[in-house]
Amino acid sequence: MEICELRQSLLDCQGHALVLGGPGSGKTTIALKKAVVRINAGLDPGQSVLFLSFSRAAVARLGEAMKQEVPRAQRNQLSMQTFHSFFWTLLSAHAYLLGAPRKLRILLPQDEQVQCGSIRPRERNEQNADWRAWLARREEMFRQDGRIAFDLFARNAEALLTQSQHVRRLITQRHPLIIVDEAQDTDSHAWRCIDLLSTTAQIVCLADLDQQIFDYLPGIGPERVEAIRQTLAPLEIDLGGQNHRSGGTEIATFGQDLLSGRARGAPYAGVSAFGYDPRRRPQKTALRMALGILQRAIRTATGRYGRNVAILTHSGASAAKISAALNTEPKPVRHKLAFDEAEAMLTARFAAFLLEPKSEAARREDIALGLELLATSKAAAGLAAAAQWRLWAMRVREGREPRAGFVQAVTSVIDAVRETQFTGDPAKDWSFVKRLLRDSGDQELLAAAKSLDYLVAFNRGRRISAGLGAIWVRDGRYTGAREALDIALAQDQILGGVDDPPGVQVMTIHKSKGKQFDGVIVIREGRHNGQRQVSSFVWWDDQPPYWRSRKILRVGVTRARVHTLILEHVFPACPILAGHSL
Repeated sequence: MEICELRQSLLDCQGHALVLGGPGSGKTTIALKKAVVRINAGLDPGQSVLFLSFSRAAVARLGEAMKQEVPRAQRNQLSMQTFHSFFWTLLSAHAYLLGAPRKLRILLPQDEQVQCGSIRPRERNEQNADWRAWLARREEMFRQDGRIAFDLFARNAEALLTQSQHVRRLITQRHPLIIVDEAQDTDSHAWRCIDLLSTTAQIVCLADLDQQIFDYLPGIGPERVEAIRQTLAPLEIDLGGQNHRSGGTEIATFGQDLLSGRARGAPYAGVSAFGYDPRRRPQKTALRMALGILQRAIRTATGRYGRNVAILTHSGASAAKISAALNTEPKPVRHKLAFDEAEAMLTARFAAFLLEPKSEAARREDIALGLELLATSKAAAGLAAAAQWRLWAMRVREGREPRAGFVQAVTSVIDAVRETQFTGDPAKDWSFVKRLLRDSGDQELLAAAKSLDYLVAFNRGRRISAGLGAIWVRDGRYTGAREALDIALAQDQILGGVDDPPGVQVMTIHKSKGKQFDGVIVIREGRHNGQRQVSSFVWWDDQPPYWRSRKILRVGVTRARVHTLILEHVFPACPILAGHSL
């Protein structure tokens, strides 16, 4: 059957469907067209087509595509949500049926990290007694206190839908068509929720097994697509390797050849490589040269420089190193770093605390509380300084203020904000607090100020500013600023879409999934595996022919619309790139 016939068969389908296809093959576009067909067929008042995806980045991409594919008058009948936001809406209304309090609060990831931070990631398994105790404590917090961790959203949503036919009916009456993006990444709990809704709603699943790079997480594996086939008995269409994202290039072809292990021995349009010897040319110089090469390639192809480009790495540590290299003087490169945000979010609580009203009578308690808030941010990062700072806080409360330089710096900042008349403009007042931290001269407070810069990098500052502004309008001061901050961060975690702002972004390949950029630089480095130097494109414990590594690399190189550049050490050699002419 021709592709156009396959697409029409989906549009005409009245039952469940499964759409397979590679990056940029048009899965999202045809799904949006299917939504328009269903809307045009007639929806009752209050009904909408539900489009579910795992990543906020993917939801943001859907929003962009919707503007092209869905007429303005019909957009309010298309509900685009992450699984987290969908599950939160469900649980916040009905979790009392599971024995939880009627009012739920989110246990934010940064708070969870503080509470279980002493358990190292590799120890977080069922064999570890401390980890089992934390899991039990987390369940207890949900049932007794109404505080629920993100990891518990899906399993409790499954329990709710399993036990209540009435809730299932409410959902499918509101959403007669449910489109599941990235269906290959649904874990057993999320998939069971879709399965339960499929008896009274039409389900359309979009999937690409070759993009399943989170299969190291529990419950995610190649069996998911087979489960979709067996459970739904869907109409199945395969869009294959069509490429609408990077049309006019061979980026998708290159990604497919990487995956299959085929090396055609000839260059690919829109793909290039730049090799350098780190013994002769420092990485910071190579990075700047690579950015110049990439932008010139984009301009040659499109007549303009790239609006947004990404530098992708194999690990968070590598991303931090790349960011540091870009920040070096005398010509730092402005960029945004996507990183582990727990410490930054907890540091933001300290900043919000500084905005709250202060009095001379409460000076000692304010200093102690400030030290404790900073200690909590360090505890999330697993740093030993947290214990010392908490000890200093205890001594301050006892009237024995330590002479340590850090304590004196925190004291000076708190004294300064107590004498400050804030403007009521959250952006200006937040910037003032950051300036106080920078002017303190203390290295720890300088680092805290930098964390606050990272925190608002991806439009998150809008929600924070709105929450603080509402408090000021109500009280004429920032009463309860920490609570407003937590609400804003919780909303962002659940509801916020992440756009791709202009400029240079640095992130891991895993964080790039669901995103797209004008151009991409994929970093290949040397990595020591305990025995020798190996290519960073070869994932830990992966064995020839490196299927897992090829799958991850394919995701990275296909994020580009116009040009992909591989920046690589000249050594060690990479078995995945062997034979490719770039």
